[in-house]
Amino acid sequence: MHRAKYHKKEKYMRKTLAVLLCFVFALAAFQTALAQTKIAPLDIKERNLKNGLKVVSVRDDSSPTVTVQVWYNVGSKDDPNGRNGFAHLFEHLLFKSTKNLKSEQFDRLTEDVGGNNNAFTSDDVTAYHEVVPSNYLETILWAEAERLSNLNVDEANFLSERKVVQEEFRQGVLAQPYGRFYEAIQTNSYTRHPYKRTTIGTIEDLQAATAADAQSFHKTYYRPDNATLIVVGDFAQSQLDAWVDKYFNRIQRPNGAIPRVSEIEPTRTTEKRLTIKAPNVPLPAVAITYLAPDSKSKDIAALKIAQSILSSGESSRLYQELIYKQQIAQEASFSVDQRVDKGLLNFTAVMASGKTPEAGEKSLLAELKKIQNAPVSAKELEKAKNSIVADALRGLETNRGKAFAIGNGVIYANNPSYVNTEIKELQAVTAADVQRVMKQYFADNNRVVIYYVNEESAK
Repeated sequence: MHRAKYHKKEKYMRKTLAVLLCFVFALAAFQTALAQTKIAPLDIKERNLKNGLKVVSVRDDSSPTVTVQVWYNVGSKDDPNGRNGFAHLFEHLLFKSTKNLKSEQFDRLTEDVGGNNNAFTSDDVTAYHEVVPSNYLETILWAEAERLSNLNVDEANFLSERKVVQEEFRQGVLAQPYGRFYEAIQTNSYTRHPYKRTTIGTIEDLQAATAADAQSFHKTYYRPDNATLIVVGDFAQSQLDAWVDKYFNRIQRPNGAIPRVSEIEPTRTTEKRLTIKAPNVPLPAVAITYLAPDSKSKDIAALKIAQSILSSGESSRLYQELIYKQQIAQEASFSVDQRVDKGLLNFTAVMASGKTPEAGEKSLLAELKKIQNAPVSAKELEKAKNSIVADALRGLETNRGKAFAIGNGVIYANNPSYVNTEIKELQAVTAADVQRVMKQYFADNNRVVIYYVNEESAK
């Protein structure tokens, strides 16, 4: 009796094991296929207007919607000296009044028809984006042309939005426990390049600014030959071209060249160390930054794979080592902050209770040494590629996602069609490539180490 039960149990276990093995093999096959997935290229149309505006479009009638985006080649690196925060300020000002639009009316043109709008500012670009039902495409094209050519940068709008940006700084930097930490990473990682400015700006610089300063900034950078119009969705190409010509071609190209950043961040020759003391810091933190190559470098792909291996999810190396095994940190990450000029490669950790920034630095550098001294495993490499390919596929499922991918190609690769080749570059990365870039860019003399501590406990 007992023996028969045992044989039944053994038979059940064999079946269960067989099912599990089939699942494992199927999953492995799926992952391999995903890593080798060929993504159909977007059918990208490009044209340049006589005033210099670049127009990029992709037809996709899978839904009756359309996204309209305008990417301006101006970011916080272009803020005038003593006026840090101007690029960010204009992210707000473009939603105020124009010659033919009342203040906040742009929201009504999008939200009241079931659409949405927003904008963002980074070091290199300011972009405005909307999604609306496709039968409102002409309206949005007119409104974007109106914002470009007829914005009211008057005293009332300037003062109103300056207060908003200053309050964002108070809430996003001063009130957050680690707001000053991430600000310090940027301001202390560059010595010459204007990337050392933060995108959000400073209260002091904004307070010293005038409406006349803002008007000058708008005239300098908000011009058709400094913008790319991206339209993706349900439209007829001939109709889109006619509307773009009707509303944008009439805008005159201003005389004079557009100022460009010429400063070059010097190569680091010695390690730099500093301690930042701040109020309201519940747990200490550490950051280790290295200068990265510019965004057009072929090494970016291998660095992104390394980022995934080191820092993507609970199975990543940093999570497993610092958080799970050593239990010295509650957060640990590695990020590739790509920029048009030299970017940053950042290791960061927020320590666990009772643990020190010194311990965090030691463990982060130990993980760096591991990935430098031995090639990553085939399993890790495949997993990283799977994750990146899956993210790319999800991003390209929507019109907005397609347009964002095109915009990133415009700014960071100077190529709207880069979206059609980027995945191939990532899929081609080898373990040797990862090991090479981790050795190349992470020298001891290319390092800034920042300890972030509570000002009370540091006394």
